[in-house]
Amino acid sequence: MITNILLTGVGGQGILLAARIIASAARSAGFDVTTNEIHGMAQRGGSVTAQIRFGEEVLSPLILEGTADALGALEPIEALRYSHYLKPEGAAVVASRPIIPVTVSSGQAVYPADVEERLRRTFPRLKYVDFDAAALEKFNNPKTANTILLGALSSGLPLPDEAWRGAIAECVKPAYAELNLHAFEYGRTL
Repeated sequence: MITNILLTGVGGQGILLAARIIASAARSAGFDVTTNEIHGMAQRGGSVTAQIRFGEEVLSPLILEGTADALGALEPIEALRYSHYLKPEGAAVVASRPIIPVTVSSGQAVYPADVEERLRRTFPRLKYVDFDAAALEKFNNPKTANTILLGALSSGLPLPDEAWRGAIAECVKPAYAELNLHAFEYGRTL
């Protein structure tokens, strides 16, 4: 069996680091792992996605539409943009705080007011959390939002605790490893 995970957000939110942590945890647990990243205009706040696939033998890094077991999104509209990848019984963990794109702030477009309603209709298994607020309130560090999201996402993934801890230690700068481990553990309580 292969586990498929799609992460999405905008540039600068730590999606690629989160993908590296998942891949490292899966490798540590003895799985074959492939990843695929799309950066787009990430440096200008554009969409970023990462696909992580792991199992006994994984032959392709690409997730087919409708086959993702889990979707983790640090931006609500990005979750909707990639919702067609999630299988009907898949779990979605989505940040509630929007990142307003330049087209909206410049008046060229409108951010939908009914995003939460759309997300709840689209994802029957939805965790909808303000990860940015949790990162600031609990850890006084906005850069832990991605690791909190990973903790929330981890409960549905077949990876042992020690694999997650080792992956965080391996992928995060040593000065921030302990902080990110606490953020991950907090995310598991959500």
